Amino acid sequence: MTDAMPDATAGPTGTPEAEHHAVPFVLAASEAPVTDAAHVAADTGARRPGRDRLAELAKFGSVGALSFVVDMGLFNLLQFGPGHLLAEKPLTARVVSVAVATLVAWVGNRLWTFSERRTENRPRELAGFVVVNVGGLLIGIGVLALFVYVLGLDSPLEKNVANILGIGLGTIFRYFAYRHLVFTGDRTPPK
Repeated sequence: MTDAMPDATAGPTGTPEAEHHAVPFVLAASEAPVTDAAHVAADTGARRPGRDRLAELAKFGSVGALSFVVDMGLFNLLQFGPGHLLAEKPLTARVVSVAVATLVAWVGNRLWTFSERRTENRPRELAGFVVVNVGGLLIGIGVLALFVYVLGLDSPLEKNVANILGIGLGTIFRYFAYRHLVFTGDRTPPK
């Protein structure tokens, strides 16, 4: 009889490993195999901040769209509507329309967009909101003033293009400022 070496491909029962379908590595006692459900949960958790940000941006965009309609509608009403209330004062019309649109934005963003990030210090939050909106207003007025007084573009279409450009730049500024300077409370888990 010869001393035979055990076959390296044989499993514990002496059958070839290919027939066993064994796990190619050994798990430590504290490790459990990862199931498909665990992978899905891990993927969902990893993607949740991105989904939360998209939802927040969608809410912010919705509030912004409503505020935009209020802003542009009121500006055009004051400038070109019946009675031409502020026909000769485009900057004043802009300030009034932005002030009303800001109230709409305050309610929408506080109660909906950033509702999970509200702070307990409402006066500080409101003051920050007003300061941020003054910054956004200055951006919008600056663009309108550039168009009307520097470039001499003062037709209704040109004024509206200036307003849309100013609103776009102001919106970018407002979103980041609201998020990092105004609505800075701890996020609460969804209910």
